[in-house]
Amino acid sequence: MTKGQIQLILGPMFSGKTTELIRRMRRYETANHKCMVIKYAKDNRYDDSDVIATHDRNIYTANVKTTCLLDHEYSALNYSVIGIDEGQFYKDVVEFSEKMANLGKIVIIAALDGTYQRKGFGTILDLVPLAESIVKLTAVCMYCYNEAAFTKRKGNETQIELIGGKESYLSVCRTCYFAQSPVKVQLKENKIQLSNITNVDQIYNPQKQLKLY
Repeated sequence: MTKGQIQLILGPMFSGKTTELIRRMRRYETANHKCMVIKYAKDNRYDDSDVIATHDRNIYTANVKTTCLLDHEYSALNYSVIGIDEGQFYKDVVEFSEKMANLGKIVIIAALDGTYQRKGFGTILDLVPLAESIVKLTAVCMYCYNEAAFTKRKGNETQIELIGGKESYLSVCRTCYFAQSPVKVQLKENKIQLSNITNVDQIYNPQKQLKLY
């Protein structure tokens, strides 16, 4: 029996999480593992069919489209490797992944680690202490082209689950997450309020709209 494990692929939007998931699944397929890929049913950004797709339209056929992983736990027993795309959206991702790994399955989850507010996304971070392998990928900052570890929403929508691509989100570095923002951002834990910041200098110059409490 395959030694069970959980592999986490984390990162912001546009960091290549699904690309890495597909790469790993194809690698296991080459080694004659029986692979199952699960697609989040509400994600139809690039293809409404039974495939997971990257932002550059690299695709991989999914066995299942669902919003509830545990609905498919019995069919998952027929596979040795289980790939889950957009893992942050599943409320039962922790229970399902731990159960499958304990049954000897290799479970690979590609997921956003944080929301556009830089808060943990759903229960995905609860998998960190349960995982054998964790990687956090970075994207390219769409403002300054440095390494981007965060996701920034373009619009003023407040709901957490808002599926979209470049029309809705940006990948940004730490500095640009706060800069060029038309929306008021509050960091209560640091007691810092940034309001209508329009350039990087305002972050570091306390004379320019940076209020310390």
